[in-house]
Formats: sequence, structure tokens, C-alpha cells
Amino acid sequence: MTMTRSPIPRSELPTDTAALARTLIGKVVVRDLPEGRVSGRIVETEAYVVGDAAGHGYRGMTPRNRSLFLERGHAYVYLAYGVSTMLNVSSETPGIGTGVLIRALEPLEGIAIMRQNRGVERLRDLARGPGRLAAALRIDRSLDGLDLCREGPLWLARDDPGLARDDHGPAGDAQEPGEIGQGIRIGISKDADRLLRFYVRDSPFVSGPGSLNR
Repeated sequence: MTMTRSPIPRSELPTDTAALARTLIGKVVVRDLPEGRVSGRIVETEAYVVGDAAGHGYRGMTPRNRSLFLERGHAYVYLAYGVSTMLNVSSETPGIGTGVLIRALEPLEGIAIMRQNRGVERLRDLARGPGRLAAALRIDRSLDGLDLCREGPLWLARDDPGLARDDHGPAGDAQEPGEIGQGIRIGISKDADRLLRFYVRDSPFVSGPGSLNR
């Protein structure tokens, strides 16, 4: 089953990185693969803002991070520790070098494909964490620099809360602002006390310990 979706216009993406990280909660990452569409609702993000020592753009542009310096709404895809692929969305204006890490998704479409890609059955674990979600959606460095505001192999879509998951689970509800939590980012040592992580409170699909997600 392929749901009818539309890309998020760039004009609807805030130019402030923290605001973008919050805005992306509840939106949908869509991955179109040869065997079908895979998608998930964003339930957790982290912002890496201007002057952020934990951000990849902190020391300037390099061949590795140049996609981070594109206009907001482009994919910055990198390999962390030589093991896990991470999906980020560039933010602000061209040349700034800030972005939003997509940390976790609630699976919506192509769940059978996700299970095959990840080699696990449990729905909760398919895309709970940035490395897992990239594996579930088969995101790799070939997608680095892609414009996420237009339909293609990887893009961002508005959500329709009335549509159920394709495993016949319950339809998800749109997240009201009061249901979005904010806290410290996970797994960093620089600027670690900044409240730049956003998540859906009490969602089973959010990564990290439950004590951080209430």
C-alpha cells in the first residue's frame, strides 16, 4: 500500500536550526526503493546549531561535510565511526553549516522491507536510533546532498494522521506542541548540556533510555 503524500515545501521549513528540529517532529521521511516505498514518522531529532562545538560544521566546510552547508532541506549523510550511516537535514541559509539529525522514526510504510533490511522483526526496533533508521530505509552516502523538498529516492513529506501503518496497526495521532519533549542530546561530549534534542513524549519508537523521553 502506497499512501498519498506531498513533499514539504522549503518555504515551510524554519531557517532557525532548533526551530527546524522541532518542526520536523511528526513529519515523514519517505524512501522510494525498487521494491517499494518505505516511510516513517519522525519522532526524535537533534539540532546542531551555529557555534555548536558538537556540530560537523563547527570548523568549516570540508569535502565530507559540504552538504551541511547547502540551503535548508538537503540531506547530509555521513558514516559515523565507520559503522553507522546517519541522516541529517541541512538548516538555515547556504554557507552556514548547521543541521538536524533524524534520530528515530515510527515505521509507517514498507514495514516488511524494513524488517528485511534490518534483519529484525520487532516493530519498535526497526528505526529507533539514527543508525537503525538509516539501515531500515537503506540510506547510504549516495543520497548525500539530495534535495529533500522534492520527490525522489529520499524526501520529506507532510503527515496525514488519519492514515494507519501498513502493518494494520492503529493510525498515529498528530503531535500537538505540548506533547513534544526537549532535552540534552545523546552520545556527545562537546556542548553536551544544551537542550537541543526534541522527541515525542512516551513514544515507544524514540531512542535512548525511557527516563530521557518523558
